Order: sequence, then structure tokens, then C-alpha cells
Amino acid sequence: MIKETYDFYSPFNFKLRNLDPKIQYQLDLLASHDLSTRQHSENVANLVYRLCEYLGCNSNFMIYCTICAYLHDIGKLFIPLEILAKPAALTEEEFQIMKKHTTLGYELCYKDLKLRPYALGALYHHEALNGSGYPNGLTKKDIPYMAQILRVADEYDALVSKRHYKTHISISETLKILIQDAQPEKYKKTIALEQLSKDSRVGKINPKILKVLFKVVIDDTVYEIDCVKEYISHLLDEVERLKLIDNFHKKMLNAKAPRKQQYYLNGMKALFKKDEDEKNYYNILTEYSKIIDNKKFMISKLHDEIKIIKKLKV
Repeated sequence: MIKETYDFYSPFNFKLRNLDPKIQYQLDLLASHDLSTRQHSENVANLVYRLCEYLGCNSNFMIYCTICAYLHDIGKLFIPLEILAKPAALTEEEFQIMKKHTTLGYELCYKDLKLRPYALGALYHHEALNGSGYPNGLTKKDIPYMAQILRVADEYDALVSKRHYKTHISISETLKILIQDAQPEKYKKTIALEQLSKDSRVGKINPKILKVLFKVVIDDTVYEIDCVKEYISHLLDEVERLKLIDNFHKKMLNAKAPRKQQYYLNGMKALFKKDEDEKNYYNILTEYSKIIDNKKFMISKLHDEIKIIKKLKV
């Protein structure tokens, strides 16, 4: 049976092979240090490219942002693996070390003329519009638009990876977390209105970019639905083949003449695929039928998820 194949992120046009060899080399080093960080960088690049498309950015800016995304975590080359790959929450001391990947990535890129144009992506991708980010605590007016796009894509993929998503079912719960990050922090009533700074009226991430992310996620969910439908179509063909085998089997059991029995048995054998025989084909037929029912239910849930995402407000 053909296995179900599905990439969580829908494909995009700007491929890794189009990158400068020096950039590819750095990404290969990152992969050898921590493969999951390399995969994260590719996912974020994919998202950034598609966010830029929906935001109406020109092609040069799209490519610039995408390359920044590929390199945004390059500073993690210098973070000890026991911290980088730690499954539990980081201690405060470990978190301070982890935060250094922004400045370390910036320094690595800045020292190389080929990488220098993309150094700000490494430096600024954890800055927040309300000044609560790092390493410099910049606010909206000082954070490049590229870095604002990168922050949304980076945070989304980090949440997706942490929650081990394999499908877009319940992905709206992750988007709701991002909505909270796009909203101003709630201040205590004891703070006088005149004390509220302009920066306190914005959240950590750009709400306009987040709204565009909703569209990208819907696209990916539709893509997943199409992949599941294609898989169901394949399974339906397999079920029809197995039903034909079952029909031959029933006729063989009812046939009295050995010649007839052999005729139907040969028909069954002609339809068998690898590892199938007259003893197990019916179990396989039953299994495929159950998978089809499960996948149809999955499509229903994905359609429900799209409806939820369309109603989300930032």
C-alpha cells in the first residue's frame, strides 16, 4: 500500500538550492549541530516567503526576508547542545545563554560580506513591538518590518513544533495564543491612564502580519484536505481491488469442480499485491475501510477548523 505523504507546510517556490553556497554551508553546519533547528529554519523561511506574498511585498524584499529567515537561528551553532536540545524548561541561567544566539548570529553574519546583509534577521527576530523582547528591547518604530514578519513566523513554528502537530486539526488553539501576543498587555487598574506609554498599547507581534498568517494556515489546511482526499481515492481503488478478490474467493468456495476452483484462485493471485494472500486479504480490506472512514472524519474536522480560523479576531 502506498503510504500517506503530507508535509505540514505547503510547498513554496524559493528553494534551499537557490541559496548562496556560503549560506548553504552555514545551514549544513547548523544541521550537523542540531537537525531540528535546521528544520525549524526551513519552516520559518517557508512561512516568511508566503507571508510576504500575502502582504504584497516586492520580489526582492521577499527573497531578502526569506534568506534572513533561513539564517535567523544561525547563532545557535554556538549554544551548547545540552541547552539547545533540553526537553525540560530552561533555568534562568540557561535562558540567558540561549538568548545570546541573537547577538552571536548577528556577529557571525556581520563578519562575512556574503552574510552581512542578513545579519539583522538574526539580531532582531526576538524583539517585540512593546519593548519586551531581546536582545535590545526595541519598540515598534525601531524594529525592521522584515524582523516583524520573521517574529510571527518564528513564534508560530516554535509553537507547532512544541505541540507536535502532525495535522491542522486544532491548529486554531495555537493561533489563539498568537492573538494574545498581538494584543496589549493588561495593566493593573492602579496605573493611572496618563502613565501608560504608547508602547503599552501594542502587543508583542504585528496584528496585520498575524491576520495574514491566518490566510497562510487556511491555505495549508486546504492543502492537507486535498492530500487526504488523494489518499482516500487511492484507498478506494485498493478496496475495489480487494472486493474483487473477495468475490473470486466466494465463487471459489462455492465451485465444485477443481478446474473452476483453480480458475478463481488464479484470478485472486493475479490481483494480489506484495505480502497479500488468500489468508490475509480480507483483514487488509477491513483495515482499509476503517482508514477511509477515519480519513473522512478527519476531513470534516479540518473543514471545521477552517471555519474557526475564519472567525478569529485580532
